[in-house]
Order: sequence, then C-alpha cells, then structure tokens
Amino acid sequence: MLGRFTRRSFLRKASSLAAGIGVAMAAEHMERLVAQAADQPQKVPPSDKIVVGFIGLGGMGNANLSDFKLCPEVHIAAVCDVDEGHRRAAAQNAGSNPDMYSDYRKLLERPDIDAVVISTPDHWHALPTIHACQAGKDVYVEKPLSLTIKQGRAMVEAARRYDRVTQVGTQQRGGAHFQRAVEIVSSGQLGQISLCRTWNIGHGGPVGFPPDSDPPPGLDWDLWLGPAPYHPYNPLRCFGSFRLFWDYAGGTLTDWGTHLLDIVHWAMGVQAPHAAAASGGNYVFNDARETPDTLGVIYDYPGFTAMYSLHEGNGYPLWAPANLKPPIVQDGTTYLPMAGKGYGMAFFGTNGTLILDREGFIVVPEGDSMKAIESGGSDQHLSHVKDFLRCVKTRERCRSDIEIAHRSTTAPHLGNIAFWTGRKIHWDWEKEQVIGDPEADRLTDRPMRAPWHL
Repeated sequence: MLGRFTRRSFLRKASSLAAGIGVAMAAEHMERLVAQAADQPQKVPPSDKIVVGFIGLGGMGNANLSDFKLCPEVHIAAVCDVDEGHRRAAAQNAGSNPDMYSDYRKLLERPDIDAVVISTPDHWHALPTIHACQAGKDVYVEKPLSLTIKQGRAMVEAARRYDRVTQVGTQQRGGAHFQRAVEIVSSGQLGQISLCRTWNIGHGGPVGFPPDSDPPPGLDWDLWLGPAPYHPYNPLRCFGSFRLFWDYAGGTLTDWGTHLLDIVHWAMGVQAPHAAAASGGNYVFNDARETPDTLGVIYDYPGFTAMYSLHEGNGYPLWAPANLKPPIVQDGTTYLPMAGKGYGMAFFGTNGTLILDREGFIVVPEGDSMKAIESGGSDQHLSHVKDFLRCVKTRERCRSDIEIAHRSTTAPHLGNIAFWTGRKIHWDWEKEQVIGDPEADRLTDRPMRAPWHL
C-alpha cells in the first residue's frame, strides 16, 4: 500500500488525463530561438570563454555553480530561479555580476549564452532542456533526467535534432575509483556475476502534516509548479522535500537509484532491464509523504538479476561487520571489508564480490581465485563538470550523454511503475514499451498542466 496516497488513486489520477505532444512556447517565440541558434557557431574555440547560464539554484544548483566557477574558461552570465532569494544568493556566489531572471525562457533568448546548467526539481527538467536545445544551447542537466520515460526520450530526440552537447548529473562516472571498479567488473575478473545489489538506508525521518499556506514572499509558486498539477503551496512540496510527492519526482528510487543503477548498467554493459517487480509502502512514517519509505525492486537483466532496496527509520547498514568476512590478509597487507554503508552497489561474482560507493571500493575474494583489492574515493563532480566543458569545445559526446542517462533513469521509472501497478512488468527497451500491459504502459508518461506541454 502507498499509505494515504494509494496506488488506486495514483492510477486513477494518471489515467484521467490525456497525454499529448506539442510545444509550450508560442510558435513565433520558438521560431525566433531556433533562428538565433542557426546563427551561432557549433564549436567554441579552445581560447574562448564558455558563457553559461544557470536555471534552478537551490542546493544542487548552487553546488553546480560553485564547481563551474572554479573553471577558468567559464563566464557565468545569468542566473534564473523562481525564488528571489535563490536568485540573489546565486548571483552573489557567482561573483561575476550575472543578470537575474525568474523565467528561464528569457534567459534562453540571449544569443551570448553558450550553455545552460539545469538544476530544477525533476518535473522541470524536460521543458527547459528541450527549449535550450532548440535555442542552440548545450545542456548540463541534473539527474534523474526526467519525470517520465517518454519525457526522457523527447529530451534525447531534441538533443540529437539540434546537435547539442549534453551532460547529465550522474557524476559518479567522473570518479577515477568508479572507473577502476567498472573496469574490474567488465573485464571478468570477478568471474560470472549473477547478482548486483544497490541500496539506500536511513535516508530521512518523519515530515509531519504541515498545512497549506500562502507561498513565501519572492516565490512564484505557479511558475514553480509549472507543468505539474495545481496544488496550494505547502512547504513540503517545495525545495528540499519535493521528492516525497509523485507530482514532482519519483522518490528515493529515481533520486539515488538513478546514480546506483547507472553504475550497474555501465559495469555490466547493459541498456535496460527486461522486467521489473516491486513491493513496499509507507510502513514507518505516518506523515504527508506519498513516496514509499520502504521499497524493494527486483530487475531481470540478460544473464543476471539486479536489486534495489530502501528502508528508512532504521539506520542499521546493509553491509555491517557481521555480514562480511573477517579482515583479509594477503602478502602482508590487511584489507578491511567495507562495513556500515548506508548506500552503495555490490557485484557478486564467482571469483569475488566488489562493494562500491563514493568513498571507495573493495574486492572480497572467493577463496584463492583472485587477490583482494581496495581503493579510496576520488573526485567526481568537478571532473564531471570539466568533461562537459571539454566536450562543449570539441563537440564530442560526454561521459554521461543524455542517451546514457535516459537508459539509467528508465530503470528506476520502471521500478516505480511496477510498484504503482502491484505487478511484474515486462519491458521492450528498443521500442520503449511495456509488453502486454496497456495500463502500465500509460504510466510511462504523464500529461502536463496547461499551457505547458512537450
């Protein structure tokens, strides 16, 4: 069960609305942007500054701005947020006296901006990305890529149609220790891998039932909602806790699960699961959230199974000392198995197990089949930003190109669809359709509130 917000009510709400494809901006406005884009060069000379605008400047938006600011080739020309306080704080952080906007469409009209960084809530990823591509801007957009699978595909198609460089904020791919771990898995050193596990533990606490109220001064609540269904302002639905509500996000599964399953896809060389089943609900917290506090998803991939698990209200880690073998001593070196991990990935092979997170990884051998391997963590985010800036100049594909990220975001979306429907779903990843289940297939998209639509 989903607690107060039931599967039935979600399905009824989704199926009562019609899906459609169109363009949110007035036709003449988009024609002007596309015409401007046609006049812009497709490559930024290596000696030139890359002029960047930022859209969405909450916690992650300011973190992105801070790392872009460290790169000498970047000039921050504009910041945009529907909240005045966020705009002003970001402009001060930028240190370049950027222009401030409340509506991203005004920022996109500027012909001097080469690239945009989109760090909005999840329901605001698709439209700014597509419109930025139409306006001739390269795009760095946060994960999860999209609110729905079909929105993600529309974003990929826009990037390809307008030949834009794209990077999605699955920054773990930028970490040297992640790259080394992926090499170990993909090289076959672990032997035959039959199971991959990913998890999040103790991610939050109760949030209560704050009443609806007037939005705070300086916040354009209607524009914050944008394509999402109208709801009176509520502090839980805004800023840091918006992912607790289906209208704006997909819970911890699409937030963290996208990061974790992205590494599984990369290491195992797969595009998407061919089936997903899920179980869970709001078992711990009696509060206003809609997304589950307890969840388990099982994915079928060619040749192996992957699992995602979430539990809140209990901080006991999945990989506690009792779960692992004692310290490993090889060639006079002692290796301590990683313990107490509240999130991470594990690859189980016939020769050994690799346990990985942002702080490092360890390989625990099975018998004498391989050596223990241990690695500390590495920078991920700044490296990811630099990869994007390099590709803006060279016009190469980024390491987290939009197509790659779309595949990695699709897996969590399928887990949620399985959860909403309460049944196992089968996925044709090439056609991007749920097989033999029209109700589940309809959940690969959601309509947008007028006048916004794709």
